[in-house]
Amino acid sequence: MPWSVTSLLLLKVGGLSDPAFLFRLVADGFGNLTGCIGGSEDEPVIKIAYSVKDDYDDADANPQRLAEFISDHTGTRVDLYPITSDGMALEALRFGHADVAFLDGGSAWLGWQQYGLDAIAADQKSDGSTYYTAQAWVRNNSAITSYDDLGGVNSCHTGWLKSAGMLMPMGYLIGNGFVDVVGDENEIDSLRATIEGTFENASIPIEGGLYYGYSGAFRCLSEGVGDITFAKSTSYEDHCEGNSWCLDRSEYRPLEPAFGHVPSHAVMVNPSHSSDAKIAAITAALLALNEGDDGQAILEDVLNTPGITSVNSATHLGSYSDAIANIPGIQQYFDEKYEQTD
Repeated sequence: MPWSVTSLLLLKVGGLSDPAFLFRLVADGFGNLTGCIGGSEDEPVIKIAYSVKDDYDDADANPQRLAEFISDHTGTRVDLYPITSDGMALEALRFGHADVAFLDGGSAWLGWQQYGLDAIAADQKSDGSTYYTAQAWVRNNSAITSYDDLGGVNSCHTGWLKSAGMLMPMGYLIGNGFVDVVGDENEIDSLRATIEGTFENASIPIEGGLYYGYSGAFRCLSEGVGDITFAKSTSYEDHCEGNSWCLDRSEYRPLEPAFGHVPSHAVMVNPSHSSDAKIAAITAALLALNEGDDGQAILEDVLNTPGITSVNSATHLGSYSDAIANIPGIQQYFDEKYEQTD
């Protein structure tokens, strides 16, 4: 990583302002930062890839609290490895610069499929689950009764390349033979051509548009703009009910089967660079966050989740992987999004 970003962030994370340390850092050329901070080069250390700010308006949100908690529960020094994107987190795990990182579904999937990373835990949704279910909805009086009935109908999507509103449903439909890919199967733009070739009209709103997001996609269906909307299984309760445009629940019908589970943020590790013992210790420390006031405060203030659940890659990412692997050009898209290079 560039000197100007990394050095300043690392100094800030460690709370270090000693000019002698800075001199040693430059002289060593970042050769071994661990050896410079409070111990020998062989001292055990856990490194967490995490987005770090220069200053925190809310001190409770400082991820150093998470590092100290894990250190207390593992008896091992814990350092924050500063990142500014999921792409940097992937790189840190891939090359052993960090032991653990918190990744969204797309980057976790890429790391699992392409670099052999493993999910060990995941953050919880408000209901305690570690996923939400991608599902299609129609009006109750609709002639659409199965995915064989999609030809010539109008569709509502939450936005371009959104998980539950596009990637999961289209991946499922393509993978199960309900829809044929239009165009080059290695180009992500072929997905738009496929959608346009399947539906008479498709609402694919930009951010801020009237029909953008889960609420917008359900409104698109409610107002008759679309005949089918791609959202999630709890869309009525979460994003429709209470709005002036929302109809009675009896006016809507979920289409079965659902498309699969969209995973919450995953805690990822690289078993090629971290020992089984270290991974087990990290997992135990993360699960300990669920117990006691200190842990709950860190979950709420730092990780923005009500809890952490132990998972594995197959159970947490498998359903998502099965669907989106069918999207044309998805591998290249995620490679470019997360700026991965060999």
